[in-house]
Amino acid sequence: MNDCYVNQQKKLYHSGFEFNKKFKISFEFFPPRSKEMEKTLWNSINFLGKLRPSFISVTYGANLEEKILTYNVTKNIKDRTGLEVVPHLICVDSTKQELRDIAYNYWNNGIYKIVALRGDINKASNKPNMYCYELVSLLREVGNFDISVAAYPEVHPEAKNAQADLINLKRKIDAGANSAITQFFFNIDNYLRFRDRCVAVGIDVDIIPGILPVLNFKQLKYFARISKVHIPLWMYELFNDLDHDTETCKMIGAHVAIDMVEKLSKEGVHDFHFYTLNRYEISYSICHVLGIKPYQLS
Repeated sequence: MNDCYVNQQKKLYHSGFEFNKKFKISFEFFPPRSKEMEKTLWNSINFLGKLRPSFISVTYGANLEEKILTYNVTKNIKDRTGLEVVPHLICVDSTKQELRDIAYNYWNNGIYKIVALRGDINKASNKPNMYCYELVSLLREVGNFDISVAAYPEVHPEAKNAQADLINLKRKIDAGANSAITQFFFNIDNYLRFRDRCVAVGIDVDIIPGILPVLNFKQLKYFARISKVHIPLWMYELFNDLDHDTETCKMIGAHVAIDMVEKLSKEGVHDFHFYTLNRYEISYSICHVLGIKPYQLS
């Protein structure tokens, strides 16, 4: 990546130009595990970065190698583009001192936003060694981070019930989280009811909907099964017999996502977080239809 491009991207981000006052968008990526995946990642960042997202998030792996990857990718994106990059940080299988060291490292390198998550429990253990609200408190001790946490409109798969899940979210907000990003969903009424329930228990932060554009319906069914996300019947009908027709699947997936964003915006939602799976095409197309266009430097 040449210096001219880097300087242009930094100028683009810091220009102060408001490309769109109706929506705020953000994108999630995962660290690449091969040279080919790295090329795909940077191609997507180059395209989606032109839309001036409010931030780009980078997921966090469970093993040491992926933890290092998250830090390296986060820092590289920040240094090369000037975009706001938000690393995920999970607390299971890490000591408090390890987490403090990571947090100080981010803070000292100018990374002041973090998505705080508990992470998946080790199969050999029945109970996590640390919960997300404790991680939020720890981050607050390190610095004045802007902290996002996860929310589940259709209930966390391990929660006893919806009320217990809501209480857990309230605990994370009370510990110092500034916003919540939801698990992907397709039933808009579920999100709206969840938002109302959050307000009822005193959760007064933004509940940003996580939008997963459908790239592959077979893959989506797998994601939904492990996350216990409900896929409506009408989606099964829309994507019927398209397992081997990826292009048609993508076009329909874009339509579904656009329809969701438009309906949610009518309910007062203006922030949207897109799970890109490291692909730019469908998210870029959705944003274009919504009026979110690239900022062209003179």
